[in-house]
Amino acid sequence: MSRPQARTQVIWGRGTEILKRAVSGLTAAFAAQRLQLAAKAAIAAGLAFLIAPLMPGAAADYPYYAPLGALVAMYHNIAGSVRQGLQALAGLAVGIGLAFVLVAFTDPSPLTVAIFMGIGVLLGGLPGIGSGSDWIPTAALLVLLVGNSHPDDFSFGYLVQMGVGVAVGIGVNFVIFPPLHFNAAAASLDELRRALGTQLTDMGKALREEWPPAHAEWSRRSDELAAATRSVRHLVREADASRRGNPRRRFHPRDVDEDYRHLRELERVTFHIQDMTDVLTDVIWESDVPYEVPVQDSKPLSEAMTAAGDLLTSYGDDDKQGHQDRFDAAKAAVDACMAATSTREAEQGMVPASESILLSLHRILRAVRTAD
Repeated sequence: MSRPQARTQVIWGRGTEILKRAVSGLTAAFAAQRLQLAAKAAIAAGLAFLIAPLMPGAAADYPYYAPLGALVAMYHNIAGSVRQGLQALAGLAVGIGLAFVLVAFTDPSPLTVAIFMGIGVLLGGLPGIGSGSDWIPTAALLVLLVGNSHPDDFSFGYLVQMGVGVAVGIGVNFVIFPPLHFNAAAASLDELRRALGTQLTDMGKALREEWPPAHAEWSRRSDELAAATRSVRHLVREADASRRGNPRRRFHPRDVDEDYRHLRELERVTFHIQDMTDVLTDVIWESDVPYEVPVQDSKPLSEAMTAAGDLLTSYGDDDKQGHQDRFDAAKAAVDACMAATSTREAEQGMVPASESILLSLHRILRAVRTAD
């Protein structure tokens, strides 16, 4: 292939990759959950702006801060809306107070503004202030710049209108289809089980192939499995947060505590499978490790890993009896492998890695049994 053709292929490949990322980003931006959040934010901002002129006194002169408060409080679950809204109001109150201290003791100047902004950032570290930390210096600056000669009226109107917007935002999120993220959590748990089962099955196949095996994708999945586990934990936490204060939870009951139990067990399974992956990868491709899988252990180990993989992959597809049958088959395969490996003698100077793999398989079966 000529150099111009190779360069064209590289450019084409990069362009295709950029296009894929752009499409993926657009898909995420316009997902159903995001569209729903955008619609509720629009409704909340409109309602807040409609109510804003009805506020008493000087607050009616600053109606644009009400939609801002509604947007601040809009979050993808009710508990998050309440938390963000209250933290923002707390930050605003602290920032307004900081601005009044500055005005009371000295005239605004580059030096005093710098000092008080630094103090505002420091106060942002107060426990419980959370997302309100950014509002402390912002509110102080707005009082100084926008309030100008009427800081009292502006501060009152600013805080009241933001409070109105926050209340409207929380109310809209509560009333209009408050989301429950149970399905995403349940689906992610099932996907992680299948991914772990596939990893075991692929390693079982590798033990039957001539080494080095032709299919080595499994040896590079350790980081992917860790990332998948972190993603599942995030989704389970999101499901837990989405039920707090949500009136729909009584119509869609789900034992999130059970999801946490399954998650903890799958995290243990992931750890053991990662260890097995590292051991088997070293045995196959590294020549300076002091352990090996004896040839006579390959078949029983493969059968045990495949049976355990089938158990995880089919989790939830079978009825209770079907799952028990697969568990019994996996346990029998592991026990048979233990019996087969206990009769052979280790090669001088080498440690059989079979025991490490079998120990991990035993712990995987124990974790799966505990999670039932």
